Amino acid sequence: QVQLVESGGGLVQAGGSLRLSCALSGRIVSTYVMGWFRQAPGKEREFVAAVSRSGGSTRYADSVKGRFTISRDNAKITVYLQMNSLKSEDTAVYYCAASQTINRLVSEADYLGQGTQVTVSS
Repeated sequence: QVQLVESGGGLVQAGGSLRLSCALSGRIVSTYVMGWFRQAPGKEREFVAAVSRSGGSTRYADSVKGRFTISRDNAKITVYLQMNSLKSEDTAVYYCAASQTINRLVSEADYLGQGTQVTVSS
């Protein structure tokens, strides 16, 4: 069983930055592709970003390209999401996710954390 625990959410003004962290336990982190989803009030959950097992390959939703950066530290068993130039439309609950492949993770997570709230005030 894989457990994902997010941290780092909070309230920030538009144009500001936040860094989310996700600690993984239960399996060797390097065996999973990791990523982030988000869900805004009244909307469906959507893919945000993914990073390959080695960290050498990433994928982003068009809405966050150039503003968000995903990375992973397999030694610390942690995945990060650096969010810059935040907009009010980035307000959502952000979920850490894990799957076997990036293609799968883009549409569906095999494992999902409990989520952390990010609120961007305009």
